[in-house]
Amino acid sequence: MTNPRYDVVAVGNAIIDILKSVPDAFLSEESIAKGGMTLIDDARADHLTGAFGADVVVAAGGSAANTMTGVASLGGKAGYIGKVAEDELGGRFTREFRAAGVAFDTPARPGQLPGTARCLIAVTPDGQRSMNTYLGASTLLEPSDIDADLIKAGAVTFLEGYLFDRDEAKAAFVRAAEIARAAERKVALTLSDTFCVDRHRESFRHLVSGHVDILFANEAEILSLYEGADLDTALSAARKACPIVAVTRSDKGSLIAAGEETVSVPAMPIERVVDSTGAGDQYAAGFLFAHARGRSLAECGAIASLAAAEVISHMGPRPEENLRALALKRGFRV
Repeated sequence: MTNPRYDVVAVGNAIIDILKSVPDAFLSEESIAKGGMTLIDDARADHLTGAFGADVVVAAGGSAANTMTGVASLGGKAGYIGKVAEDELGGRFTREFRAAGVAFDTPARPGQLPGTARCLIAVTPDGQRSMNTYLGASTLLEPSDIDADLIKAGAVTFLEGYLFDRDEAKAAFVRAAEIARAAERKVALTLSDTFCVDRHRESFRHLVSGHVDILFANEAEILSLYEGADLDTALSAARKACPIVAVTRSDKGSLIAAGEETVSVPAMPIERVVDSTGAGDQYAAGFLFAHARGRSLAECGAIASLAAAEVISHMGPRPEENLRALALKRGFRV
């Protein structure tokens, strides 16, 4: 087996994030469910874009895409596979992503309809983000879009649960995992959201037990996946299915389970949570970067916690401060 050229290669929904700070009343006025993720059509996306107005933060995003920008910020080498359209937002995604230091060469879908995906994120004063997602071209990823050479060149292939809805995208997802496994690389999966788990529970369980080496979930997602009455019960089931399971618990930090070992990682303290968008994505970035570099589970968790703390201290899902410089300042090995 040749040495990997990339620390992490991700497959996910290529989405433009549009973030707006709003009062709680805005959620009621626009019938937005607080703290969750709602899939919307193009008409609803156009309406909310208008309601958000001009005072917004716009960034190339998507869950796994955000994770790759975090890996790059830590000084790692990252690659990405995702689908955009040949429109203004698709061009912006491509430019921003490459500027962040991530290899991205998936061909854009010809034509402007369906358009590049966008996620309209309403952020309330408590830092909660309420997401309204138009998936557009991102779900049109197909097995032929999977760059086998890129997958083989990554130490870890990172798969995004949000991509698990459309059959063609699901097939692309599984193809990437099979290529990585055949090349003796690791496969990581993020469950993304409880609504994904609720719809695809059995498929996810099958994928985790047969293809996944590292599983990321928050507490609600892992409880849903294994239908556990409590976290201990769900984590016990997860241990049997997957070699490494990382469960994030907001201000309670995270738990990392590997076989009989459990590592408890405290949350990195910050002055104030400004926007929780991207917290789980950056946690995965820190963990996967450290894991690809051969760090211990405790070190992986600590760097993951650092990356998550940085991103929730400001608006937007990508690091504003260079994570490598921040980690070195805190005494981490990166």
